[in-house]
Amino acid sequence: MTRRAALVLTVALLASSALTACSTEGPDSGVSAGAKSGSGGSITMGFAQVGAESGWRTANTKSVQEAAKKAGIDLKFSDAQQKQENQIKAIRTFIQQKVDVIAFSPVVESGWDTVLKEAKDAGIPVILTDRAVATEDTSLYKTFLGSDFVKEGKSAGEWLTGAYAKERGPVNIVELQGTTGSAPANDRKAGFADVIRSDGKFKIVASQSGDFTRAKGKEVMQAFLKSQKDIDVLYAHNDDMALGAIQAIEESGKKPGTDIKVISVDGIKDAFVAMTEGKINVVVECNPMLGDQLMELAKKVVAGESVPPRVETEEGVFPQDKAAAALPSRNY
Repeated sequence: MTRRAALVLTVALLASSALTACSTEGPDSGVSAGAKSGSGGSITMGFAQVGAESGWRTANTKSVQEAAKKAGIDLKFSDAQQKQENQIKAIRTFIQQKVDVIAFSPVVESGWDTVLKEAKDAGIPVILTDRAVATEDTSLYKTFLGSDFVKEGKSAGEWLTGAYAKERGPVNIVELQGTTGSAPANDRKAGFADVIRSDGKFKIVASQSGDFTRAKGKEVMQAFLKSQKDIDVLYAHNDDMALGAIQAIEESGKKPGTDIKVISVDGIKDAFVAMTEGKINVVVECNPMLGDQLMELAKKVVAGESVPPRVETEEGVFPQDKAAAALPSRNY
């Protein structure tokens, strides 16, 4: 081989080597960068919502959906229509889809151990939102995000005992409970009862579920008005039931907020409007805007970071005289 031929061959080999190195490094670097970006920023969350039974729930759903979009989290959303079997089915679907994290607001407290163990066995962390579950195995979920429902019930009771501090009684109360077996219904009832039991003049003369809906709240209140001759106070576990009950009170010829004092829980805009009209006396706030906090917790649990077992939201109590000032800031 001549010197010129050898030189040409050497240059060709070097060029080939350089092209091979570029073709290997280029795609590998791109895939690697994409994978890192995906594992670090692309999370898939399965979210099983209770339903759309109230204005509060609608606001909660919107908060979760908007926060997921803002956080770059792929949200797989399911509406259980207030049926536990639908939520369990949705959670099992999320497990089959191998989502990174599951979040849900349980319809009722009990009956979750089996499906939550399935999620745990699949290595998928679970976050409870708004409502808790009744289980002895707290390892089945990573954290709970939401309100202290017992505290909300106590706040309602404390307003009532304060408002009637100078009254000799009796004070007859009807109670519109939330969905039977649900955490807010159980806890708001317990917290309220714990406060008023210290004074014998307060008597709950009727208590029934209105299923957290406006229509059912009106229906049950109509029954209360027929069965109870003397009602002084209505305690409703949420605003939608209270607003339905107000319609029943007005149709009966009585004046809500005056003839029958109305205590409610949630803090939706419609309830604040009713307060400004004198129809609701006090609202105990339950904040539905959990989306941003949920997405932050999701990122942490997927990354394997430790999180508190319970994360509570900040809430207040709004008597009638604070309604007008607070109304413009209500976003739901």
